[in-house]
Amino acid sequence: MNPVPFDYHRAGSVEEAIAFLREHGEGAKLLAGGHSLLPIMKLRLAQPAHLVDIGGLASLRGIRIDGDTIRIGALTTHHTIETDEALRRACPLLPEVARVIGDRQVRNRGTIGGTLAHADPAADFPAAVLALDATLVARGADGERTIPAGDFFLGFLTAALNPDEVLTEIRISTPPARTGMSYQKLANQASGYATVGVAALVTLGEDDTCRQACIGITGAGANAVRATAVEEALTGRRPDEATIRDAAALADEGIEFLDDIHASADYRQQVTRGLTRRALQTAVARARDSR
Repeated sequence: MNPVPFDYHRAGSVEEAIAFLREHGEGAKLLAGGHSLLPIMKLRLAQPAHLVDIGGLASLRGIRIDGDTIRIGALTTHHTIETDEALRRACPLLPEVARVIGDRQVRNRGTIGGTLAHADPAADFPAAVLALDATLVARGADGERTIPAGDFFLGFLTAALNPDEVLTEIRISTPPARTGMSYQKLANQASGYATVGVAALVTLGEDDTCRQACIGITGAGANAVRATAVEEALTGRRPDEATIRDAAALADEGIEFLDDIHASADYRQQVTRGLTRRALQTAVARARDSR
């Protein structure tokens, strides 16, 4: 099926993109890599009258590490994130997530900002930015503002962006020493999307107790969420097998599980607990190995 007719606008700057969005209102959509928006346009699940192409804005690409802050431009591709050596050293969770997104074509064209702004409930990066407690930077007609990742994913295909805003950057604090990370997912074999995906970050203290645990879950419900009950069950305790098992059993708290042709709600609930346990086991082992 072909999309409905639309007008195409190629933005020469972020400011020009914002102007197009303000002019055309909710009838306009931003186009970055296109791997999220174009398929649903072909299915006519989205019918924008105007497409504003920001794919050529070089200012929104690239990865910089400034002291303790990692800055990733919104148009940075999954492939770039997967292969950036400095990022692998500073925050290996992001390359690990990027490596299991879709296929090579998707990783070469798809962008981190596009997938976050699209807020697909089965996308991979939302789990990671939640676990990393990232800050997302948006620019609109009223200027720039920052949005904590925990406040960004509002519901099914709904992000905390105003109609005239462009997501420009993702900022992440460099994880402290003795931090291990892991991303585990059950992938849909046809699309590569996460039936369930779990990102875990665990920081150990000198006494080997859990100083901090952050867990992001995607694919399970209508939007990605933090598993706060799991985090609270681990913090301040020694993460042995029994503690991890008991904490992972809380991963389903507060989630209204999706029930669709890909997986039942009961199945997703069981997978969420199992992947959370596996992600925590791997993150703890990596934290111990980083001495």
